[in-house]
Amino acid sequence: MNLSKIELKNLAKKEGEGWSLRRSILAIVLAITVSIWGFSGIVVYIEADQESQELFDQSLAETAHLLLTLADHEAEERLASTADTLTESNVEKHSQYLLLQIWDTQKRLLYRNNAAPETPLTTDTNSGFGWTQLHGQPWRTYSIWNAPHRLQIQIAEPISHRKDISGRFAYKLLVFALLVLPLMAGAIWWMINRLFRALQHSADQVSQRTPNDLEKVDLAGAPIELHSLLTALNHLFERVSHAMEQEQRFTANASHELRTPLAAIKANLQVIQRARNDHERDEAAAGLLISVDRATRLVGQLMTLSKLDPQAARDPALQTGDLQAFLAKQVAEFTAIAGKKQLAFTSELQAASCLINPDTLAIMVRNLFDNAVRYTPAGGQIALSCGSVDGRAFLRIQDTGPGIPVEMREKVFERFFRLPGASASGSGLGLSIVKSIVHSHDAQLELGEAAGQGLIVTVWFSS
Repeated sequence: MNLSKIELKNLAKKEGEGWSLRRSILAIVLAITVSIWGFSGIVVYIEADQESQELFDQSLAETAHLLLTLADHEAEERLASTADTLTESNVEKHSQYLLLQIWDTQKRLLYRNNAAPETPLTTDTNSGFGWTQLHGQPWRTYSIWNAPHRLQIQIAEPISHRKDISGRFAYKLLVFALLVLPLMAGAIWWMINRLFRALQHSADQVSQRTPNDLEKVDLAGAPIELHSLLTALNHLFERVSHAMEQEQRFTANASHELRTPLAAIKANLQVIQRARNDHERDEAAAGLLISVDRATRLVGQLMTLSKLDPQAARDPALQTGDLQAFLAKQVAEFTAIAGKKQLAFTSELQAASCLINPDTLAIMVRNLFDNAVRYTPAGGQIALSCGSVDGRAFLRIQDTGPGIPVEMREKVFERFFRLPGASASGSGLGLSIVKSIVHSHDAQLELGEAAGQGLIVTVWFSS
């Protein structure tokens, strides 16, 4: 079933509200950008304010030097007891930004502008910058003596004048930031949307597929950071496709294998219904029992195999155990079964510690032993052994049956595969179950030939 983009969004909403990667990236990028801009703006403002203060001080000093030079040659002729008031141009608020006084060595005020008081702007007799309070606000002062040290000029500038200029600079900086921020947010949003098109393209590839379409997702055009996710998704598709193929093959083979015992059961029942005497009825009943046993065994093997996942990794239920103690519990039962089949059973068990799951290991050993009993003719031998070689535990079952040709040793692990011409009955699932259990134990399975005749099956375990 193909899903449209709108249907996918509605489905995502039904599944529950989640967080948006796109909005999160936008929020984070904007937050970082605004923070950096804000911090940079503060730093720029502080630096600009300091620079402007130095420029104002330099301008104040240069003004004082210039005025003192102009007044120096006239001061000798005017040593009046009262100070002259300098005529100023009629500039609005001019006197609010600069106060001027010229004093002589007798502390007489020779010149001042209109707004300047008759008291000294600074009581410091040394030249240089200073601060004073006038009209309830701080003023920056500068005083200097002429070369003969007969005249001193004192000028003052209100700090509010400097703050007004700095404030206008900060206001313009803020207005610029507020105008640029929406443009920047739009550019970032456009860029993020453009980058997320690759994600949407990959989502569209998956959403438009049918349930049976498990082809790989195309990596072309996707960013490198997305390749690992898409590759993992492709591996998942491969595993699902393989599992579906196995499921279909398993179902087909199982139905085929079940037909034989079911057909035999039906045939035996028909014979029982039409039996002319007790002898025919007893023979049909015996055949019916054999067919039921075969069907029961096949169903049991199918159920066991269905619980074992060939794609699974190491069994999480593995625990350290001793093969000697585990197999010793099976010896009596195996001896009795072998005796009924007129087979000699021997065991040579040595201490061997390894990681095992007792439940699945019992199934594996049972299947190996059943195969050995089924294919070993009467009068043959079956040997069970375990031990450790170079610190690695092993389990081995050896029989004197016909063995398995070398070219068939890989195929015998396939489900429902049976050797051509095999006379013994079976479902063809035993070794497939063994292989799955060996895989879950992270072990290794070896098939070999006995010195005389028969098959040697060895399982090497992880310590």
